[in-house]
Amino acid sequence: MPGGAARLLAIDLGAESGRAVAGAFDGDRLAVHEVHRFPNVPVEVGGTLHWDALRLHADVLDGLRAAGDVASVGIDTWGVDFGLLDRAGRLLGNPVHYRDRRTDGQVERARSLVPPGEIYARTGIQFLAINTLYQLMALAEAGDPQLHIADRLLLMPALFAYWLCGASACERTIATTTQCYDVRAGAWARDLLDRLGVPTRPLGEVVEPGTDLGPLRSRPSATRVIAPGTHDTASAVAAVPFAPGRPAAFVSAGTWSLVGMELDRPVVTDAAREANLSNEGGVAGTVRLLKNVMGLWLVQECRRAWARQGREWTYDELLTMAEAASTDGPLIDPDDERLVRPADMPAQIAACCVERGQPAPASPGEVVHCALASVARKHRVALDHLEAVTGTAVDVVHVVGGGARNALLCQLTADACGRPVIAGPVEATAIGNLLVQATTLGLLGSLAEGRELVRRSFEPRTYEPRQERRP
Repeated sequence: MPGGAARLLAIDLGAESGRAVAGAFDGDRLAVHEVHRFPNVPVEVGGTLHWDALRLHADVLDGLRAAGDVASVGIDTWGVDFGLLDRAGRLLGNPVHYRDRRTDGQVERARSLVPPGEIYARTGIQFLAINTLYQLMALAEAGDPQLHIADRLLLMPALFAYWLCGASACERTIATTTQCYDVRAGAWARDLLDRLGVPTRPLGEVVEPGTDLGPLRSRPSATRVIAPGTHDTASAVAAVPFAPGRPAAFVSAGTWSLVGMELDRPVVTDAAREANLSNEGGVAGTVRLLKNVMGLWLVQECRRAWARQGREWTYDELLTMAEAASTDGPLIDPDDERLVRPADMPAQIAACCVERGQPAPASPGEVVHCALASVARKHRVALDHLEAVTGTAVDVVHVVGGGARNALLCQLTADACGRPVIAGPVEATAIGNLLVQATTLGLLGSLAEGRELVRRSFEPRTYEPRQERRP
């Protein structure tokens, strides 16, 4: 191991909140400490749902100030969303939230213009209305002037990095989430986008994870801005402590649950397309074959709905109530279209239960148990697809991210999948971000060394299934 010591900073922006996490690497172990946490609250203006990008940038700067002197900083965010800039580098409008309704009908329109098998063979990405491709198609169809005058398109982590250091490069792992990137050719699928009516001029350079983008321009120091796996799931999976030689799946559990396997090449077969699996770029040339499953968003929206009614429970209080609820409660499809957008989530969950011929959950604990049990069951469905498509039988499931601290979700996932669940690290996204920075700085030699560092530095928790694995 190259060794050395350094203090680094990961900025991890999630769909519900952001955090600045400092990492202290002493050459043998990594210690992480959250120095700043802040909400990420979307804003609706004129019927369009936006991200408050300038507020988030101010919070990023607050995180840098709280961290003090660091050798480098890396930013990761959720996928698919973007900002459009003019030739002077000015943001043309607040980035639109992927849950906005402007993409309604665009998946079907794309399928009518180009055969879906061809779209999948080129991009390797599952068909979701939230994808960048459909956002751009919606802008083009509406004749939006921003799209026509834009000089460059920056996905969210690239936008925040640009504001920090002036570099406008898009990192590969985030580019692959767009359904605009040719996963096998390793370049924007410009000819495909032309056929779908999407201007390609604003699409810029794509760089690899670990690229040094330059120094911070806001302070006279040696702090470098390094592109980690800028898609948050890419960073999270980089920190999964896979045991060499043991077939495993991962669940990066947060607002979304990303259920997948790490491979060395994309799988763009008809079976993968029919299972609606995504091939997203990973760190060190890996591919994340995965399925997006609606995750803790269901509980987050329930909590917001109850708060509007004057019942402001903490997540811990809701989980305590859910653990006391019946284990034989109703189940729903967490990916039901009605559950994708902000709504009165308890009412929507109740309606889904009734439509399936099940009694609606009566108490908040029953609602949360229904949501978590349904997500866990969908983890099993995704795992079945992954095993069938890859021909690999999985022995263990790693749960990382915020969901790793949710003991009920982890146990329900172990029960549904019939495999042990190894939970942790909770801060996997920030840790994976830090590992890539450390590799760029010469403190680590490889992704394998980084994962060994994770195993030495963080203690996981194991959940054994409480019943036999089902066929």
